[in-house]
Amino acid sequence: METARVSTTGEERDEERIPLVSSTPPSPSPPPPIDDEIRPWQPPEHQPATASIASPPPDTRPAKSPRLVSVDVFRGLTVAIMILVDDAGGAFPSINHAPWFGVTLADYVMPSFLFIIGVSIALVFKKISSKSSATKKVIIRTIKLFVLGLIIQGGFFHGHNNLTYGVDIDRIRLFGVLQRIAIGYFLAAISEIWLVRNVSVDSAISFVRKYYLQWAVAVIISMLYTGLLLGLYVPDWEFQVQSKNFTNLGTNGTVLVQCGVRGSLDPPCNAVGLVDRFVLGQNHLYMHPVYKRTKECSVNSPDYGPLPSGAPVWCLAPFDPEGLLSTIMAAVSCFVGLYFGHIIIHYKGHPERILLWSVSSLILIILAYAAQLLGMPFSKPLYSVSYMFLTAGVSGFALIFIYFMVDIIKFTAPLVIFQWMGMNALIVFILAASQKFPIFLEGFYWRSPSNNLVSLTESALQKIFNSKRWGTLAFVLLEVLFWGLVAGVLHIKGIYYKL
Repeated sequence: METARVSTTGEERDEERIPLVSSTPPSPSPPPPIDDEIRPWQPPEHQPATASIASPPPDTRPAKSPRLVSVDVFRGLTVAIMILVDDAGGAFPSINHAPWFGVTLADYVMPSFLFIIGVSIALVFKKISSKSSATKKVIIRTIKLFVLGLIIQGGFFHGHNNLTYGVDIDRIRLFGVLQRIAIGYFLAAISEIWLVRNVSVDSAISFVRKYYLQWAVAVIISMLYTGLLLGLYVPDWEFQVQSKNFTNLGTNGTVLVQCGVRGSLDPPCNAVGLVDRFVLGQNHLYMHPVYKRTKECSVNSPDYGPLPSGAPVWCLAPFDPEGLLSTIMAAVSCFVGLYFGHIIIHYKGHPERILLWSVSSLILIILAYAAQLLGMPFSKPLYSVSYMFLTAGVSGFALIFIYFMVDIIKFTAPLVIFQWMGMNALIVFILAASQKFPIFLEGFYWRSPSNNLVSLTESALQKIFNSKRWGTLAFVLLEVLFWGLVAGVLHIKGIYYKL
């Protein structure tokens, strides 16, 4: 991970912003970066209001496009919501991930990340001097992201209140949030480099001619995924389990999950799990899947809890919510973001952008509910087509709202904390959203591991509010504020982190 130092004044062209995965975002008004890198600069000298004989000739270079603060705010708000739902979701199950079908606040976070990455990619790769060089950078960043994801979510860190670390390579989790972002970024960036036609856009038809190959790829991915989801035959399968709740264990501690179906969307017998078990292997999947919060698997549903009497055996089976097949489908959210970013590039007026974004977002939401009526429910673990349409449409409307607030009416002061977090989204995600900094703090305690700064602060707030739920929420909001201020300090010092 590198750091870059930049000044805190100047302007940046919106088409040359840096995406989340390579984030070295500039300050509110930096000059345009050169060759996709951020470099130090000197403030321009003051120019007099009126020219004189001794004055230098006026600058005839084209005016720079104003910076889109909304992209930073959107990204930072997404990180903040991720912290909120991950840390307060246990106290407020209504904002936590839906157990299997349905959509909650938490279920919008990942698609929003992918969406805004797509927007940023479109702006970064508007002009490409060397396709081979750009491709090399994309591949390197993808590998870095994927490896970082393995380190963070592969099982090396054991979570809160567990001061041990280390992972059995035979059981390391291969996919996770950053791995999904890496693959989505790679597919979208490569398509932006190689599939955009050299067509001058001066009409809606030329806009389509320039980008139709990208749209075709997104459609093909969606159709291929849906075909596999509904068409693959899922046979019976076994997995090893250590539990006294089941008496029908095999000689090697295995249980049999009976499937023998095609087109099932339920937790035990869907094609997404089949592909992951076959390609990745059961030992490399997530061992605490969200369906453990379903009514079949938890007496406290929609929260985690003890197994109910007569719970099916698959309640203890592994399943990865960021697995291979669903991640390929998730990349389509990046392609939708590309389309929204292309509108920024080719349509400079606020009314034009808002109109096109609004119509597109509305169409996406209509398609989502149409797909649901046709039998494709909203499901984040499966990343169903209906779920992709819905979250992309909502992300589009969210971008419209933020764009209107900060880039049109300039209502920026109350949202500046999210702007700061968006400028250093990667470091905030690693330390806060992935809970690595709290885990680090828990390693320093007084006599007992429970007497650490994190636990004591949360307990104190719960006593102040006389409520575990509201005390937890207050703690999480303070956590968001803390990381917003940390990001603000980094921004003031001109420090940004990127891969």
